[in-house]
Amino acid sequence: MRAIHDHLTGDSSSRTTAQLVRSPTAGEFFSEQGYSVVLPEKLQTGKWNVFRSARSPLKLVSRFPNHPEIGTLHDNFVHAVDTFQDHKYLGTRIRDDGTIGEYKWMTYGEAGTTRTSIGSGLMYHGIKKGAHVGLYFINRPEWLIVDHACSAYSYVSVPLYDTLGPDAVKYIVSHAALQAIFCVPETLNSLLSFMSKTPSVRVIVVVGWMDDQISSLIPSSTGVQVVTYSKLLTQGRNNLHHFCPPKPEDVATICYTSGTTGTPKGVVLSHKNVIANVAASTLTTKFYPTDVYISYLPLAHMYERASQVIMAYFGVAVGFYQGDTLKLMDDLAALRPTIFCSVPRLYNRIYAGITNTVKNSGGLTKRLFNAAYKAKKQALQNGKNTSPMWDRLVFNKIREKLGGRVRYIVSGASPLSPDVMEFMKICFGGEVLEGYGMTETSSAISVMEVGDKEVGHVGSANPACELKLEDVPQMNYTSQDRPYPRGEICVRGPTIFQGYYKDETQT
Repeated sequence: MRAIHDHLTGDSSSRTTAQLVRSPTAGEFFSEQGYSVVLPEKLQTGKWNVFRSARSPLKLVSRFPNHPEIGTLHDNFVHAVDTFQDHKYLGTRIRDDGTIGEYKWMTYGEAGTTRTSIGSGLMYHGIKKGAHVGLYFINRPEWLIVDHACSAYSYVSVPLYDTLGPDAVKYIVSHAALQAIFCVPETLNSLLSFMSKTPSVRVIVVVGWMDDQISSLIPSSTGVQVVTYSKLLTQGRNNLHHFCPPKPEDVATICYTSGTTGTPKGVVLSHKNVIANVAASTLTTKFYPTDVYISYLPLAHMYERASQVIMAYFGVAVGFYQGDTLKLMDDLAALRPTIFCSVPRLYNRIYAGITNTVKNSGGLTKRLFNAAYKAKKQALQNGKNTSPMWDRLVFNKIREKLGGRVRYIVSGASPLSPDVMEFMKICFGGEVLEGYGMTETSSAISVMEVGDKEVGHVGSANPACELKLEDVPQMNYTSQDRPYPRGEICVRGPTIFQGYYKDETQT
């Protein structure tokens, strides 16, 4: 992978468009421009060309076109705070006493102030620039606040998550030499059980506890200082420090992936990597401060992390789920998001639930749904607007399952059935997009574009990277396969990770 990454092209800006060949290989053309262009070069092996997005044919995107001054995650959040100061940012339904109510919001300005206090609190405890900071809890406002603090004070965030297993968490804490860990009461005991064997850890910050709950429950033998999130806030507020802004080339995060075998591998991503990936998506996607996004996909994964970066860039309000996926539909009804990112497993459940309900309803309801579905499908295929009558009679009720306002639905992490994608487009309206990516590429490698009517593909190359197929003869995958060429997908560009942490061999 590194060999491919280091195989640099010439000065692409000097090439003329005449040298670039449009290509429909990713699917049918849906615009005059097409999906991709073929670069006038080849790697040393294989017969397959190098492809780049037709949206940026002469150069790879590395910065936001409208804000090239944003080079780091810290820059991005500063831009968000300055631009959307009084707009809603982080919302939660969970009250201090644990009960559930309506969403309450923190503004971008308030989040910026809290970010500064948390970062200053870490410095108060002697956590130096460049230190690795762990986050061991599920999605909630404090997660993003801590992540923003890490960016502002040049700390490296290292997500931890239970699905890796307790042994893997212990391994990561030691392997990454974490100096501070943010956790919740549910994950605290697991951490304390091996603290005596991880001398790097200096402080554990417990989110969701009051100060008086700490002292009587923490064994003194751990040798680690344990404080509440609220106390750290106070300590930081009383001892404010100036930001220690990172450089674009500095490491932003280390994301450990389970892989298929062996111990977890730490994917090292720089600020430049993540910014490039997200900036490229703004060529075709635009959100607004009036938009609302629900955060429930694991923040430990780059799919959700990258989504959060673009939400901040556009000033979108981010509401968090309760923490229980079984209650997600209730959260959707309360939040009424306009942007929904998920995985095929959930869309398959929605598809099965609605189709089974229609099937069992029989009579007029079934006939009405089938007529509406057929009419809307035909209209979409012909590029025409559907009759609003079908939405009023049938589809508006279905849209309420996601809150009734969703205009962007995104799927990733695994393939989405073409039938399910078509179903989501027809029943929920708006844009339904599918993407493909990896942690090692800072998330998206390719994604469908707004307005694409085709299904069964994942779009063209992210404008921040270039793609090429390499033949794999031992698996009978070749670029000569028909009707679809096959091979190992090779990616290069500013989104490619720095390597696996402390693992040159795997890199």
